[in-house]
Amino acid sequence: MKLQIRKKVVSVLMATGLTMAFTNVVAEELSVATFIPPQHHINSFYFDWFGKELAKRSNGSLNIKVYPAGQLGAGPVQQYKRVVEGVADIAFGLQTYSPTIFPKSILIVPPGKATNALEATEALLSVYDEHLADEYQDVKLIGLFTVAGDAWASTKDISTLDGLNGSKIVPFATMVTPLMEAMGVVPVQMPVTEMYTGLSTGTIDGTTISPAQMDKPWNFSEVSTHYIDNIPVSFAVFFVAMNKERYEGLSDEHRAIIDEISGETASMMGAKSFHNEGERGKAWHATKPAAMAEVNSISVSAEERAKMDAIIAEAMKGIFAEYAERGIDNAEEIFNAMNK
Repeated sequence: MKLQIRKKVVSVLMATGLTMAFTNVVAEELSVATFIPPQHHINSFYFDWFGKELAKRSNGSLNIKVYPAGQLGAGPVQQYKRVVEGVADIAFGLQTYSPTIFPKSILIVPPGKATNALEATEALLSVYDEHLADEYQDVKLIGLFTVAGDAWASTKDISTLDGLNGSKIVPFATMVTPLMEAMGVVPVQMPVTEMYTGLSTGTIDGTTISPAQMDKPWNFSEVSTHYIDNIPVSFAVFFVAMNKERYEGLSDEHRAIIDEISGETASMMGAKSFHNEGERGKAWHATKPAAMAEVNSISVSAEERAKMDAIIAEAMKGIFAEYAERGIDNAEEIFNAMNK
């Protein structure tokens, strides 16, 4: 009789212990807002990696659910606002759509020393603590990275200054508008989701792109007659940020996992995602795919490129002066630090 009682007591204690163990590990699912199609590499590569890392490091107790194509709010413009306000736990977006919030971060955008996403992202990280950290106080910053705009897709030959003169071209970011104007361009602001139609209808003559955008899912090769490379390389800069209250509400263990991945690891993985896609685009071009059969591929000559670079260097003085008028007196210092 006593043995049976002891067995029951042990069973109750074991069950209670297991229940307590399970209640101490609360499974969390973080919502991720992106404005891009599901098949885009940021969803299929970057956030696939990110989700797997969280799940592995947390033994499955911390996971993400990606809402692509603007399911948590259409378009790229409001992504930062969505994460600050908690519409999404995590959001992927561009600082150039909020230039008044990120004026120093977007100094990586104009042409400088970097030639690809990896180099530009390393440059950003090298100045982050000293110059950029205060721009991200309203969020938990997970990653900060770039994509190189090293080509133009167009419906005319814009490989020379004469060809650029009067052409309606979408810059990689609004802040390079003065640089484009200095080369004779008529800059047109347009989100990437509207550029295909813009090229098709003649609303624009060209747009700054990464080479892979000639292929799926953007398919600019279908509506372009020219692909121009060896252009002055500009950059788009991205953030992956988490709602601060949501981050602070996580357990110590889950916050530690987010911290382990955030920063250089998540930033360089984002740069790798864009760099690899750009290299894939170049390799795709080299195979002379049928989609490019009607597209003229032209490289800007060394002589024309030198002229463009000289015009841009002179026009940058105007950008630094405009920053100074807004109270940012060290814009040139920050730009030079990014381009050592």
